[in-house]
Amino acid sequence: MAEAALAWVSAHRDGFRLGEDALAERGDVNRTWKPLGELAQVCVCVRRHTDPTDPLHVTASDLLAFAWQQTGRGALFVELQRLEPFATYPLEVYAAFASAGLRHADYESATATPARTRGWQVTEQEPNRRLSVLNSERRSGIPEHGDMPEALRRTWLAGLPEPWTFERAAGYTLTHVVFHLTDWGLTPQAVPPPVATYLRQWLPPWLDTCLEDEQWDLSCELLAVASSLPGPPERALFQDVWARLAVAQDDSGAVPEVGAGRGGRTGAHDFIDCYHSTLMTVFAAVLTINRLREATEDGADGADGADGAAVRSGQGVAR
Repeated sequence: MAEAALAWVSAHRDGFRLGEDALAERGDVNRTWKPLGELAQVCVCVRRHTDPTDPLHVTASDLLAFAWQQTGRGALFVELQRLEPFATYPLEVYAAFASAGLRHADYESATATPARTRGWQVTEQEPNRRLSVLNSERRSGIPEHGDMPEALRRTWLAGLPEPWTFERAAGYTLTHVVFHLTDWGLTPQAVPPPVATYLRQWLPPWLDTCLEDEQWDLSCELLAVASSLPGPPERALFQDVWARLAVAQDDSGAVPEVGAGRGGRTGAHDFIDCYHSTLMTVFAAVLTINRLREATEDGADGADGADGAAVRSGQGVAR
């Protein structure tokens, strides 16, 4: 599934290109910078968790180079900084590249100036967005203007809310809280024990609900969260969820955000309706493979025989 999804992304890379509206005063960043940043972030994650000889790694490296080229090798971030000096989204996009070693010294220097102001530090943001900015500052070498644990305490997830209050918006919020805490699955130990215990208990029924409703995009994000928690992975959960997710992917490798979850579909999807869910399929799959591989190597999940060999060779359904 990961290879098919990333192949679709590669074949549709034109959809991620930055057009003339990328620097327009009233440009829609949700259709320009946001998709490009999401592409870069997923490619960074794929590269982190795969061997350089893996076809996934090779394709992700090619797409990351493409995305960096779209930014003028970082030069466009400098222009964004000039146009919107107190906007945080340029830094949040740039941070994905910076974490892969693709940096632009002039941009980092220019951004460090407003980041030191009281205006930047007291901007009112949703708690999960504050976590994003703090993590982006860290990844970009800019002094963090706040405390991650304090920002976490203000989130919906940290309050360990009644599980029946979970709904779509809360789902997307909690997934990004975990992504920013763990630097997109890199440091599972950053999830506090009470939060990790809460998620282990309630992710299965939430995933069941989302899959039943064919919320494929959110299901992939929740699955990525399950792969970003400390401790042994939930093998049974992974097997069940990936088998159910497989029906959402069509023959081209695309996965729609919602609905139309019927295996073998050959009709073309609109880029905007499936690019994110297809990227999230890759992201969740690579994290799943990595956690199962680590558990197998450590002997933490008791895998043996053909099942263990399948994980070691990367031939599971997520692969």
